[in-house]
Amino acid sequence: MSERDYKELFQILENIFKEKKEEFVPGKTTIHYALAVYDHQEIFAALKSLLSGWFGIGRYASEFEKQFSNFLGTKYCVLTNSGSSANLLAVESLQLPKGVEAITPATTFPTTINPLIQKGIKPVLMDINPSTYNVNASELEEAYSEKVKLIVLPHTLGNPNEMDSVMDFAEEHDLYVIEDSCDALGSKYDGKYVSTFGDIGTFSFYPAHHMTMGEGGAIVTNNEEISLTVRSFRDWGRACVCPICKIALDPNAYCPLRFSQTPLPDYDRRFTYINIGYNLKPLDLQAAMGLEQLKKLPFFIRKRKENFEKLYRELSAFEDYFILPKSLPKAEPCWFAFPLTVRENAPFKRRDIVDFLEKRKIATRPLFAGNILRQPAYQNVDFRVVGKLENSDRVMTSSFFVGVHPALTEDMITYMVNTFEEFVRKFKE
Repeated sequence: MSERDYKELFQILENIFKEKKEEFVPGKTTIHYALAVYDHQEIFAALKSLLSGWFGIGRYASEFEKQFSNFLGTKYCVLTNSGSSANLLAVESLQLPKGVEAITPATTFPTTINPLIQKGIKPVLMDINPSTYNVNASELEEAYSEKVKLIVLPHTLGNPNEMDSVMDFAEEHDLYVIEDSCDALGSKYDGKYVSTFGDIGTFSFYPAHHMTMGEGGAIVTNNEEISLTVRSFRDWGRACVCPICKIALDPNAYCPLRFSQTPLPDYDRRFTYINIGYNLKPLDLQAAMGLEQLKKLPFFIRKRKENFEKLYRELSAFEDYFILPKSLPKAEPCWFAFPLTVRENAPFKRRDIVDFLEKRKIATRPLFAGNILRQPAYQNVDFRVVGKLENSDRVMTSSFFVGVHPALTEDMITYMVNTFEEFVRKFKE
């Protein structure tokens, strides 16, 4: 296509998005718990990538990895096709032997814990704090054994863990740390972005998350060996793990390493396999979309924080009925959502408030899997459990969340607060 054709396409897409805007009607328009925020810029970037004729991972992915690392302040970034794949690759890259243990919270998302189970690593389940929804770092010692080699911590709903204490504990016992930051892009602890403390950080770019590529994920690390191992496992297990592949950037390029640096004599390095790997790469058009989302990320972070603060300020009036979320003194959360837990002495149950909100077009969700021990798929999994997991059980029966995403307007937040007030008023009369 000519430059003129591209300009016309861009203008057409811009006009389409100008016409898409809809008026919010309280009680009629759904207030989603999460929503991808994008415009003609992302669509144009994706189409431009498609029209280039190269669908696989390439120059857009390479540029995204560079810019994402720069944003977070890490040395290396590897794009994947999902946050779940990022978690799998993170565990895989450490090459831990079967039978070792990994400390992780019982309140979790399936693909935070699944890679441990899939790789024969025994999960050691800790309870969570009822207000932060994360583990208490002071209780890590209770979970430790000589078999523990890894800590896997999700920053639940964007709320940072106590990373200084976690890293001190990990250093003392010579443990790896994986930070699952899939819900926490933009969150900081002690002035540093989460995912930059541990050995590996993982992210998701699913539409519900802080930025999106439709699907997609990323691994970040400051360890070159880990980054290269991740690339090998992501790309079928092959020996070719250059951070920037000349052939991916230009299919017609000549690579001098293809036949000179290979474990097999006189064999193509791109078809030499040194690991039992997967194919967990994204499309380049997703990375093109992601580059446009990165430009909007500071706005997304600011709006999420503002929306959370507005809801917290107003919903604090109902603290007699709900446990409100809390963060640690050094934490600066960029919240994924606004969690609430119905108090034990409340005159209603979670189902009552959730039904009330849903019928009024305010979407809710439970806190992911809740206590993973209670889920049907995990009944025969070999766990080591620390304590009684009472708070995790409480999350399972009484916690839910509503949205704080950047597409929320003042009118939507006012309607949400008014709906909570209408519900609670019934129990005050």
